Amino acid sequence: MSPIELENLHKDFGLKVTGIELNDSLSQDKILQIKEWIDDYSLVVFPRQHLNDEAHLEFTRKLGEPEPNHVSLGRDGVVNYFGTIGNVQPDGTVNGNSHKQTRFLTGNNMWHSDSSFRKVPSFVSIMSVYEVPKQGGETEYVSARAAYSRLSDETRKLIEPLEVIHDYVFSRSKVAEVDPAHAASLPPINQKLVRKNPNNNLKNYYVGSHARSIAGWTEKAGRELLDDLLAKATKSEHIYTQNWRSGDLVIWDNRCLLHRGTGYDADKYRRLMRQTRVCGSGPTLAE
Repeated sequence: MSPIELENLHKDFGLKVTGIELNDSLSQDKILQIKEWIDDYSLVVFPRQHLNDEAHLEFTRKLGEPEPNHVSLGRDGVVNYFGTIGNVQPDGTVNGNSHKQTRFLTGNNMWHSDSSFRKVPSFVSIMSVYEVPKQGGETEYVSARAAYSRLSDETRKLIEPLEVIHDYVFSRSKVAEVDPAHAASLPPINQKLVRKNPNNNLKNYYVGSHARSIAGWTEKAGRELLDDLLAKATKSEHIYTQNWRSGDLVIWDNRCLLHRGTGYDADKYRRLMRQTRVCGSGPTLAE
């Protein structure tokens, strides 16, 4: 086996790891090392893994409890641990730009943290890549931990005690209609605005497209603060862009990273990526 090699991806966050096979029987020491990389770097990229669904889910379980897909659970009452990102269907056919599901997935092109609208939001997302477009389809990431470190002491003091209402319907209805059963399964939920990693005590702020308003504030004042915090985090110099390659296995920490898709032409290209998530340790209000 090749020696493990590490490469930093951005000055604020991100690590590329080669020389480790995630479909092998990973030792407990290696799992602990991966969790440490997640805590320290927030985004961990493992090229050339080519995991199928079975190996992907097995690896997910090594990091924690898999999170049920909220769409299939809320809309259909079915527990399924995978989400498909892209336009390739199980039978190999392709949905074009005008297809309802393609339009729905454009919600991913807004800055967000996965499952911030759930009472217990995600710990990490894990993406396994099968097919990528020849043009477009990248994913951009920014660190809200690094963004917090750049805030003034005055702003940190202001936001420390605040709670933010996260609302899936608020964000997704901007791009497509949300199924009524799905919407009913995800009522608005309060989350801490400032979160802290329990293992290294580093703080970040928790915003994104699902962050609707600030509890106890007027809508106008709340939106001004949330929009300002998001703008500060997502300046171009703070963005890392993941140019996907078939076989990539990528983990990102939803506690402190924001991400968004860049879009692609679904009429011209095929895109197939499979994603799992690991449940968080509990409600953010109890952190």
